Amino acid sequence: MEKITLYQKPTCTTCKEVFQILKEMNADFDAVDYFTDPIPKAKLKELIRKLGLPVEELIRKKDQLFLDLRLGEKQLTEGQWLDLLAIYPDLLQRPIVEQGEKAAVARPARKIREFLMPAVPVVPHDTRI
Repeated sequence: MEKITLYQKPTCTTCKEVFQILKEMNADFDAVDYFTDPIPKAKLKELIRKLGLPVEELIRKKDQLFLDLRLGEKQLTEGQWLDLLAIYPDLLQRPIVEQGEKAAVARPARKIREFLMPAVPVVPHDTRI
């Protein structure tokens, strides 16, 4: 199993819950406090690709900073959003978990269990019996 990376704000309640769940599951993971160790723009782009979401979906639109900067009134490019996320990490949805070629926003915290559980294939029921 590939190592998990948890991108978090350690004071965030949901981040704390996800951290605890990972510990309880004995998961092999690294926790990155992206406020003290900022996520480079190239890594943010990679995470966006792995999440399969447009960058706008990773923005905390209810955050006071989002409101203060009046970002809801602006049409920004992906590059501009990435620049803002590099400057203002509080705008990034959290926590984000990454493992190999996949990533997810673990909000609510229980989503981490779904993320880590392998998909169970559905076997069609044979009705000829």
